[in-house]
Amino acid sequence: MRVLIVDDEPLARARLAALLGECEDVDIVGNVSDGEAALVALSELQPDLLLLDINMPGMSGTALAQRLVGRKRPQIVFCTAYENHAVHAFDLGAVDYLLKPVRLERLAEALQRARQRLLQGPREATSYLHGRLRGEQVRVALDDVVCLLAEEKYVVVQHRGGQLLLEESLRQLEEAYPEALIRLHRNCLVPSQRLIGLKTLQDGRVLARLGGTDLTPEVSRRNLPTLRKLLRMG
Repeated sequence: MRVLIVDDEPLARARLAALLGECEDVDIVGNVSDGEAALVALSELQPDLLLLDINMPGMSGTALAQRLVGRKRPQIVFCTAYENHAVHAFDLGAVDYLLKPVRLERLAEALQRARQRLLQGPREATSYLHGRLRGEQVRVALDDVVCLLAEEKYVVVQHRGGQLLLEESLRQLEEAYPEALIRLHRNCLVPSQRLIGLKTLQDGRVLARLGGTDLTPEVSRRNLPTLRKLLRMG
C-alpha cells in the first residue's frame, strides 16, 4: 500500500515513517508539510492512503479531506494530538482517527482497515446515530460505534472518537438496526461486526472481545447462545 505522510512537524513525520517501517506491505511514497503540498503530491504520487495531521499552516487536514470526499483513493487516517475533531473526521469518511503519540498497534489496525476499504466495492449509504456532545447536536457513523450502554435515562455511545449521548432506548435502537446491532446484556448493545470472540473467566462470567477496542463488556447467560451461534456462523 502506497502511503503519503502529511504533517507540518518534521519529528512527527519521522516517527510515522519509522512506525510504517515496521509494518508489512507498506511503501512510503513521500512526506509533505501542508495541505497544499499534499494536493500536488496526490496527482504525482497516487498514494492509496494519507496519514494526515489536522492543524497545519494554510490548508488544514479536514479542509483537505473535504476536497477528497467521495474518492476511493486515497483513504485517510487522521493522526493528531486533538480529540475534538473526531466526529467531523469520520463524517468526512476517514478510515481511522489516531491520537499522537501514535502507537504501532493502532497504526497497524488503521492500515488493515484502509486495505479492507480499498478492496470493497462502492460503499452503501452510511447510517448515523444522532445525539448530544457537550450540549451540541452531533452524529456518529454506525460503522464507528464500539458499544452502546444504557445509563439512567440516556444511552452512552462509545465510538472511536469518544462518547455520545442518545435519548433513544436500547430497545428502540435494536429495533431500528436489527441487522447491525446485537445484544450482549440488558444494558449493552454492540455492532455485530465488532464481536470477534468470547472470553470465559474463572468465576464463570463471560466477556465479549470486540475488534478495535480494549473494552470487554460482560455477556448475560440469556444472550450467550445467540452470540456463540453468531461466531460459529462467521
